[in-house]
Amino acid sequence: MNAKVDEVNGEVLRAVIGAAQSGARLDRALAGLFSGYSRSFLQECIRQGRVLVDGSVPKARDIVSGGEHIVFRPPPAPTDAVAAEPLPLAVIYEDDDLLVIDKPPGQVVHPAAGHRGGTVLNALLHRCPQLAALPRGGIVHRLDKGTSGLMAVAKTHLAHQSLVSQLQARTVKRRYLALVCGRPVAGGEVAAPVGRHPRDRKRMAVRDGGRAAVTRYRIARRFAAHTLLDVELETGRTHQIRVHLAHINYPVFGDPVYGGRFRPVAGAPPQEQDELRAFRRQALHAAELSLLHPATHKTCHWRAEPPDDLRRLLALLERIEEPVESRTEGRIEGRIEGRIETGDG
Repeated sequence: MNAKVDEVNGEVLRAVIGAAQSGARLDRALAGLFSGYSRSFLQECIRQGRVLVDGSVPKARDIVSGGEHIVFRPPPAPTDAVAAEPLPLAVIYEDDDLLVIDKPPGQVVHPAAGHRGGTVLNALLHRCPQLAALPRGGIVHRLDKGTSGLMAVAKTHLAHQSLVSQLQARTVKRRYLALVCGRPVAGGEVAAPVGRHPRDRKRMAVRDGGRAAVTRYRIARRFAAHTLLDVELETGRTHQIRVHLAHINYPVFGDPVYGGRFRPVAGAPPQEQDELRAFRRQALHAAELSLLHPATHKTCHWRAEPPDDLRRLLALLERIEEPVESRTEGRIEGRIEGRIETGDG
């Protein structure tokens, strides 16, 4: 980081420009510092007098030299932008700065066309109305509708900046369970750029000119025709795991976009085939999350067991495809738990 947020008082953010930003335009420096906000949004805030540099009202084109003290008063978000709804939330951990939830499969994270209500954000705003003042309601990373598991939500501007910075520095650890079609020989790494599909803008693809993306995986459990993988993200591109695993010809089971045609299990009775075919989402679960607490700087680690539908799917595969190897070491079994471990911070 070229600058550090060192204090938040109510709706006021205070920061110091780092020496590495010397020679940059103010708006560009602020975009690197307050990365939860777009550069154009920050330019408008400067024009509105919401930014002070060493106590004076600046211009967006001003050149910084490093060491300047910044005071930024973000404008309140429109209160009617997203409606608060009394929806259930599986809260794994909560304090004054941070919220960790276990998202169920089938729930959309942010409202969008066709999903104006019933989302994670609608539920969060009902539980914590103050999140309306934060970028994207404090949500710093998302899960696809069909993916279940752990998500971190910032409850303050300082926490938001900390989590965004950790994600940019790739120090947030996210581990997933992914049931894939086929049997990889061993674990490995996929390092391939991901961008919008050249013909279908709703899909992502491995393509030249895409953003750098790295996915690591290892074998968690082998079945006769499927494999449960333990997947770790180094980057967090849209649909990254699904795209990368399909790219190496091990698509996530049930993936309606990248999974391809249903593959019957040889020798399985028709009833079991129908049960497999009825699983209509990607078999992907965000099982573990580790990060530095934004206020205490202690290492926090949470784990969430797979939801019922994925557990039933794995049990079905155990019946019709006897596992030939298991290395789960209790990763599948066990209750949802959260813990905080002291780290050097």
